[in-house]
Amino acid sequence: MTTAAGPWASVVALVASLLLAGCGEQTEAEAPPPRPVRVITVDKGQGGQLVTFTGQVEAQDQAALSFRVGGRMIERSANVGDQVKAGQVVARLDPQNALNTLRSARAALTAAESQLVTAANTFERQDRLIASGFTTRANHDAARTAQQAAQSAVDDAEAQLKIAEDNVGYTDLVADAPGTVTARGAEPGEVVQAGQMILQLARKGGRDAVFDVPAQMLRSSPADAVITVSLSDDPGVTATGRVREVAPQADPVTRTFRVRVGLDNPPEAMRLGATVDGRVRLSNDPMIEIPASALTAANGKPAVWVVDPASQTVALRNIEVGSFSPAEVGVASGLSAGEVVVTAGVQALHPGQKVRLLGAGS
Repeated sequence: MTTAAGPWASVVALVASLLLAGCGEQTEAEAPPPRPVRVITVDKGQGGQLVTFTGQVEAQDQAALSFRVGGRMIERSANVGDQVKAGQVVARLDPQNALNTLRSARAALTAAESQLVTAANTFERQDRLIASGFTTRANHDAARTAQQAAQSAVDDAEAQLKIAEDNVGYTDLVADAPGTVTARGAEPGEVVQAGQMILQLARKGGRDAVFDVPAQMLRSSPADAVITVSLSDDPGVTATGRVREVAPQADPVTRTFRVRVGLDNPPEAMRLGATVDGRVRLSNDPMIEIPASALTAANGKPAVWVVDPASQTVALRNIEVGSFSPAEVGVASGLSAGEVVVTAGVQALHPGQKVRLLGAGS
């Protein structure tokens, strides 16, 4: 029996060794190759998110020119785009009614002055008579009252004459400062009301870039920040400025605040009405910025895959997001400068997986 079992034992041992060798070769063949991933080496940015808003260029000082009296406009000598000078007549009303009122006021003043002369003479006679005892105190007082009433009538007539003279002058609409006409509100032949805008004048001087800004951006922007403004259709044309005015109340529809940025020496290409982009960096501490594609989640919190340079393996790490935009994520904590973060293929990784780096630029 012992002699017969010897050959069988040798065969069994040989088969077992072959099977073990085959298993080893299969395990070695099934080991996955390192997964190629795109990465960046992170570093801290300048601090604060760079935000951009679109607005337009307006004059710092704009005025709506209007008549002080109503009437039929017979002439408008300025149009949109025209340059006007201080004291220039830009529109006229038909002055006929104002001239008639002026003639009536002059006639009323002449009549009031005649009544005053008569009342003054009567009072003078009564004053002499009462001194001699030939009139009564009642007659003397009545004459004095009549003189005072006549004097008041003269004063009123003089005031009405001054108003009538002013109204004749108000039939001419005069530019009070040099500037450029940016809009018109009425055409010759129309009957206009007092205070109705006839021409809108952008007075010569500074220019503003005007933007509609959300409230949270106003809270995050630094005090006295320098804002870079450029033309939307030609980014090479730029200027800088600071916030000059913030609307005290939000727009009822958009819930944004109108912000006026005073431009320092704007180029001529930044004409009134031009569309511009304003850029400002919000006042936050410097943060590490990573592409939004690097962001994933772990334990219900934001996370990223961090590469161990020594072992070329990845590990999932939670981070705190400080700011977010469609293109970039600002990391407030969880990463250090110099670490390598996976930016593409994050959904196909698992902890401890070997990777092959395709890029490590910051």
